[in-house]
Amino acid sequence: MKVLTVTVAMILLMVGTSLSAQYKNHSYDNYGHTLNIGLGVGGYSGYYDYGYNGHTLAAFNVNYEFQVAKNFTLAPFITLYSYSDPNYTTWVTPIGVKGSYYLDQLLHANPHWNFYVGASLGVALVSTTWNADYYGDRSYYTAANPLYVDFHLGTEYRFNKNIGAFLDLSTGISTIGIAIH
Repeated sequence: MKVLTVTVAMILLMVGTSLSAQYKNHSYDNYGHTLNIGLGVGGYSGYYDYGYNGHTLAAFNVNYEFQVAKNFTLAPFITLYSYSDPNYTTWVTPIGVKGSYYLDQLLHANPHWNFYVGASLGVALVSTTWNADYYGDRSYYTAANPLYVDFHLGTEYRFNKNIGAFLDLSTGISTIGIAIH
């Protein structure tokens, strides 16, 4: 996980420093064609709860937004996180579509800020590897419903027309990251 985090940070740093901050037109009304890359904490209920109550799990999320109507985007997404104990290791990979409605006009937001509410719908793919010395019930940790539903409230600050930083608070995995327009 450290290697992945450092690699993503380096890529984001290189992309961020190569984009021009000299853009003068501050009208950022286009919400689509945006790559969002974030690191987060939380966990999809049903998988997160098994033995990890009170603990947070690190997650990696990527989505790409397409504007489909005024103030509304759809974004295919993939999220990765893992947890383990001495008996097993589980990888959970939610994939699906996130819909976001932007509230900027309603809130009369500064052109550099975007505010949105949204929901995600998808499926959580689960892969569990058991320790060879474990002889207990191997189906216990895989009984959660694979349906993935998540609700979001978020904001993005756009540094220029090409790059911004976002915070996405959700009922599942909350993320902070970079938005590349």
